[in-house]
Amino acid sequence: MKTGGGAPETVRPFRIEIDNVTTTAAPIATQLPADWRVFFALTKPKVMRLVVFTALCGLLAAPGAIHPVIGFTAILCIALAAGGAGALNQWWEADIDAKMKRTARRPLPLGKLRREDARDFGMLLSGTSIVIMGLAVNWLSATVLAFSIFFYVVIYTMWLKPNTPQNIVIGGAAGAFPPLIGWIAVTNEITAMPLLLFAIIFMWTPPHFWALALWVKIDYAEAGIPMMPVARGETTTRRQILVYSALLLPLSVLPWWIGGTGAAYGLSAIALSGLFLALSVPVGLRTSVEGDTMRPEKRLFAYSILYLFALFGALVIDRVVFA
Repeated sequence: MKTGGGAPETVRPFRIEIDNVTTTAAPIATQLPADWRVFFALTKPKVMRLVVFTALCGLLAAPGAIHPVIGFTAILCIALAAGGAGALNQWWEADIDAKMKRTARRPLPLGKLRREDARDFGMLLSGTSIVIMGLAVNWLSATVLAFSIFFYVVIYTMWLKPNTPQNIVIGGAAGAFPPLIGWIAVTNEITAMPLLLFAIIFMWTPPHFWALALWVKIDYAEAGIPMMPVARGETTTRRQILVYSALLLPLSVLPWWIGGTGAAYGLSAIALSGLFLALSVPVGLRTSVEGDTMRPEKRLFAYSILYLFALFGALVIDRVVFA
């Protein structure tokens, strides 16, 4: 950043204190050059893997056929949209991320690129994904894709997350769109089955995320984010984890019950969701935490990721192998 046409302005690093350990990071506003790895990190690649997988499963499980090139284009657009939304999320929350141990190593808190560059990158990916989806696949899927970006960036990130402990409950819809969009890419219509796939991820999100929030609640408290464990306390959070896990079991079986899938999926859903509920019981009924291990919570969080991969994998196997 130059002032008065002279040499680049000298910017002092700031210090972040995490668990009584002070580290030095570059300020958010900086002129450091950013390579492709920095921009890739903005897309939240770990989150994108699950987004792409569930979208692909929705596409493969949908009735009818789609040309492989068109199918690839649809998944690519969903990935670009997820990356764009992730970049816009980090642009908006750069100051908050700098205060949290879990997010302090992201590109913007470390000063690896300018904040406005993250914004522009996110808008470019988001806009490109919508236009290509509409022109190459169909405009219904493009419309839902556009709304999913808007929901995550504006409704969840800007509005719900900083203002209500129900942010994850309502905001869970943001992560539930990918299989719906994948399905629409093939069928160009919205029916009961893709809506059920949407509902399953919607119901899965609170216990998945609150299991994580329970052991990083200090981060959220220091950042001023009213996550459920911070705003309503651990007891309420644990009870709600148990409630949502119990509701997830019958909901996950509904696609089989309405005839949208076969027994391979239905039996897998019963087994996988039953184990999900079993792992949530010690979390939901726990009244004291021994030390800071949070083993039941970490176990539930880790399994919840595996659960979604396995459940949607079973959906595709049922459709491709047993249909």
